[in-house]
Amino acid sequence: MDTDNRFQFVNSEHLEGVAVLDANMSDFTYDKHAHEEFSIGVTLKGRQDFFCQSAFHKSPEGGVILFNPEDVHDGSSGGDQNLEYLMLYVHPDSITAQIKALGVKAPSSLRIKGCLLNDVKLRNQALILSSLIKDPSCHRIEQQSALFNLSHTLVSLAGMLDEAKPTNRRDTLLTRAKDFVQDNLARDIAIDDLADAANMSKYHFIRQFRAQFGITPHQYVINCRINGSRKALESGQPASDVAQEFGFADSSHFNRRFKRVYGMTPKQYQLQISD
Repeated sequence: MDTDNRFQFVNSEHLEGVAVLDANMSDFTYDKHAHEEFSIGVTLKGRQDFFCQSAFHKSPEGGVILFNPEDVHDGSSGGDQNLEYLMLYVHPDSITAQIKALGVKAPSSLRIKGCLLNDVKLRNQALILSSLIKDPSCHRIEQQSALFNLSHTLVSLAGMLDEAKPTNRRDTLLTRAKDFVQDNLARDIAIDDLADAANMSKYHFIRQFRAQFGITPHQYVINCRINGSRKALESGQPASDVAQEFGFADSSHFNRRFKRVYGMTPKQYQLQISD
């Protein structure tokens, strides 16, 4: 077993109160302690042993650990293999708007039972958000979208989900926010910008937008960028110019986003439609 213990923290540049820890441990043991944040961990290799919520736990590879704020816990590597894991720290203040938009009237009441989970959705969301935080080319709206998805799962796990019912009512303020997106696709748009355009509080805006349009405002921004870039590619514009025009950090970032929707890179798409 490698006796080197390594820890690296990365604070999100776009989400206040959100950070990720990458850790590799062999013979290190955490003292009992607690955090102000929700702490969502994924065991990547080895086994993580810890005591929390009056019980001893062993998190295997792929296991998901969840500590509520003020949950006292310790931690160490279990077995003969080095422990590799990531831990996502999310301060309650950073998701207040999100969880209120999901129907939680008293955000401070949000607590999840059980601290060792086998939840594929939560695992994937923690991995995705951690990856975005560590990507310097990532835009604010992408991290905000990933944080909303994570918040949705936390609220659902707590049994407190109460989403607004779909509506056919056309709200001119929400339509104004959609127009703002179309006019500012090259900007690094934030949810606060959209809520301001709609003259609503952030949590009310997210809740009403999702009810009316069936998509979160975060997803709407990303979708508009992808749809607009596809039309630009079809007109023959170089992919590098399209990436800049529609607010992607660089060509690599554009390639990744486009491929997630269409299964191919922008250049591959252009070659196909030109045949």
